[in-house]
Amino acid sequence: MAALDRSSPLPLWAQIVDDLRRRLLAGEFEGRFPTDEELTRDYEVSRQTVREAVRHLTVEGLIVRQRGRGSSVTHPILEQPLHSLYSLASTVRATGIEERSEVRAAERRPACPEVAAQLGMPAGEELVFIERLRYAGAEPIAWDRSWLPADRAEGLLGADLSFGGLYELLASHCSQRITGGWERIRPVIPAPGERKLLRLPPRTAAFSIERLALVAEAPIEWRRSLIRGDRYSLIAQWPGGRTSPV
Repeated sequence: MAALDRSSPLPLWAQIVDDLRRRLLAGEFEGRFPTDEELTRDYEVSRQTVREAVRHLTVEGLIVRQRGRGSSVTHPILEQPLHSLYSLASTVRATGIEERSEVRAAERRPACPEVAAQLGMPAGEELVFIERLRYAGAEPIAWDRSWLPADRAEGLLGADLSFGGLYELLASHCSQRITGGWERIRPVIPAPGERKLLRLPPRTAAFSIERLALVAEAPIEWRRSLIRGDRYSLIAQWPGGRTSPV
């Protein structure tokens, strides 16, 4: 908890909002959110000051207040526009939430027939395989598995894969910049092991995403992702103008 600067022109309630927001996004209150009485004692301010701070956090959607039950933590839903190439890492960072990855695998391995067909290469040829569990704050939000031609992406094996988007690293470590590609998105009911990995609540669906990325029309990555349906939404945008609805 940060100490309040009582000589600052920034109101005390605003300083408390900044501190609590930081602590919320760091996952400090996963169990429960403090009561007004606890916040009043911890920050050594009036109850009115605490209530004003909590009200602003509620407006931001970081907590929800329920009569008779106090305040509880909410988890913001990440909204992803689909009009262009996007990065989950950038989407998470744009919300102010900490973005990181647990690297579960980063190695060379032979291409299986399915992956080889997607990348347009012979089965058995060496690939770089990267598996990451992606986090937004303290919770996992996506499980990514990527296959890339070893002769063009071997530099990734020496990169720090625990932060950032794969395409940023592909550009900086392998001089490969994505120029196009496609995705297939569908809702799925995760298997028990997948649900456990993503800490997905019961009876909650996920998005299954298959992606082929290209560099100058040549396949560079085949990816399978599983993204939590309770923390992620997809937004389709279209240009303005006079059109007739169908």
